[in-house]
Amino acid sequence: MKKTNFLSDKKNVVHLVGVGGVSMNALAEAIAAYGLTVRGSDMNMGVYAKRLEAKGFKVIKGHFASNVEGVDVVIRTSAIKDDNPEIMRARELGIPVLERTEAWGLLMEKFSEVVCISGTHGKTSTTAMTTCIALAADRDPEVMIGADMREIGGVFRISDGELFIAEACEYCNSFHNFNPTIAVILNIEEDHLDFFSGIDDIIKSFAKFLCNVKTNGKIIINGDDENAYSAAKLSGREFITFGLSENCDVRASDIAYRDGYPMFSLINKNEKIADIRLSVLGEHNIKNALAAAAVAISMGINAECIMGALSAFTGVGRRMEYKGEYRGVSVFDDYAHHPSEIETTLKAVRKAHSGRIICVFQPHTYTRTAALKDDFAKALSIADKVILADIFAAREKNTIGIDSSAIGDKIENAECISGFDCIKERLSEVVTDGDFVLTMGAGDIYKVGEMLVSEKK
Repeated sequence: MKKTNFLSDKKNVVHLVGVGGVSMNALAEAIAAYGLTVRGSDMNMGVYAKRLEAKGFKVIKGHFASNVEGVDVVIRTSAIKDDNPEIMRARELGIPVLERTEAWGLLMEKFSEVVCISGTHGKTSTTAMTTCIALAADRDPEVMIGADMREIGGVFRISDGELFIAEACEYCNSFHNFNPTIAVILNIEEDHLDFFSGIDDIIKSFAKFLCNVKTNGKIIINGDDENAYSAAKLSGREFITFGLSENCDVRASDIAYRDGYPMFSLINKNEKIADIRLSVLGEHNIKNALAAAAVAISMGINAECIMGALSAFTGVGRRMEYKGEYRGVSVFDDYAHHPSEIETTLKAVRKAHSGRIICVFQPHTYTRTAALKDDFAKALSIADKVILADIFAAREKNTIGIDSSAIGDKIENAECISGFDCIKERLSEVVTDGDFVLTMGAGDIYKVGEMLVSEKK
């Protein structure tokens, strides 16, 4: 069986290795929508694995060679390596093994319009904004997104239309499996240094992604981001720019803030087309909104739909998500796990909140922590108090002997605390009236905020 036709045979049984992630959760639903039988496995049986189980999917806890017996194709995440017992057994049996994004690429081939949104930061929010605009314009998009989105009831939306909107992640060059009609680069910074050798390697990867855009397609980049511009030039393709500079094709003017929420005029080719009032904090969301607007304009969606959808957008799960209150203090959670994201988020909170900011940060991966520890410390110092949880290992093992103190020792008002129960207890000791509590990181640190707000007063 060729890997390019597994979707066409409804008799196929597809096994997903590592269904605990957002994208694999969405992929399971997408493949099942084509009538195929889908099952999976997950080592930790996280929230998304349990969600699939609740929907009737067979999900096995643990990775065992026997899991792939009787299946026709195996799909794995980039975190699942060749020494995984399921992968080794599949190859012994001659079962095709696909990477997750290879499968997504095959799904995308069924659509005439494919929008892929890439960048080091902002992919999820921009994908959500673009989706909201497409829904407002009755474009009936199929959607793959990296966090729960209220407007689509989860992380995936099934469609009968011709438009597919998806995040495109650069890790392990995953987005090279996509052939979009519209590609977006929001920004490019050093990240995923367990795979990339440095910023030049990352820029080349993004340039290769742009080269995959179909001949009659469009490329949209952040004109204010030097690395994004370099990638676009390296690709040799024509491109449209968005940004805050006057030389950008799609830009914002007359920017103002009300209680931290941005307002601006949307300009396309020096012509004002709408007044936008966002319901999400921060200058970074102006840029995300401009990227979404640029996509919409490229698709011929009118300014009224753009204005209405962007103004109504209130965010997605784990992006400045309100978790509740503790002793009258607001508790929020955010996915920020790179120094630039942390700095941007904390500055947005500072603009909207006059009181003390308490940030509980969980570093994500040992390699990122080691490479960017000074930048993490500088960004986190914007908060008034910092509590650092243990590093979330994700796909890595601690072969470099690093811990959270590598960051904490560089911050004046920081402490490192192991264990979520202990962190929650410490928060209960230090939180006072007027504070703003923010849990932050790409791991499971959100649980601390949930523990705090659920505590009986």
